[in-house]
Amino acid sequence: MRIVSQILLLGLLLGSPVAAQAEPLDFTEKLDIGISTDEISITSDFRGADLTIFGAIDGFDAKVLAQARYNIVVALEGPKENTTVRKKERVFGIWINTNSMTFEMVPESYSLSSTRDIDSIAPPSDMNNMGIGVNHMPLTPIGFIGDGSNLTEFRDAFRRLKETTGVYERDPGGVQFISSSLFKASVRLPADVPNGVHIVRAYLFRDGVFVAAKALPLRVVKTGLEQAITRAAHESPLFYGLTAVLLAVITGWLASIVFRRD
Repeated sequence: MRIVSQILLLGLLLGSPVAAQAEPLDFTEKLDIGISTDEISITSDFRGADLTIFGAIDGFDAKVLAQARYNIVVALEGPKENTTVRKKERVFGIWINTNSMTFEMVPESYSLSSTRDIDSIAPPSDMNNMGIGVNHMPLTPIGFIGDGSNLTEFRDAFRRLKETTGVYERDPGGVQFISSSLFKASVRLPADVPNGVHIVRAYLFRDGVFVAAKALPLRVVKTGLEQAITRAAHESPLFYGLTAVLLAVITGWLASIVFRRD
């Protein structure tokens, strides 16, 4: 009996904090977002644009809101595809591809806005689990990668290239509360925004803990001559290839006539 009592006492001393942490957090807040259109048409002279997203926190706690303990993260994710990163090295004075790595199903474009830097909103481990942010995006390699010693190098190179070209962007402070629980976020559509269905994702955090999320689709379509060429390349590749070769031959022939020296 004494042994049982000691076990129960030990359980109360050591087990209570664990039990408290294991209890599910009960939040009443919900997140709503909206955009003015679910489809954007891009012309051939498109140079990029900012997309404004409006949202609201339903069932918010007025005290938490007044103390600025709510944080919002909004991301615009482009269509996903496998992406290959190649490493160039100088061999006998010539730069050639010496190694490469392909990452599985990553967004072609990615723009993120937040009330502040996301690593100060929630622990990085939580952001990793949810895949929020350029540095926390899951980059899973495909195929043989050897001992994996160069995995970090290729992941860093992937992020650097995407941000350098402007297709991956982040804006700490891009989300602002405009009145009470209403907020707006600005995300960037790059100049070479890919066709297809993009996803607008919004995340709500309270005191560093994830509370709610909302997602909306956004279709991006290219119009005009550029769209006609893109459609022909995908729907009639043989005809597109023959036409391209024919145009190249005609252009070369005309150039030889114009610049011919008699």
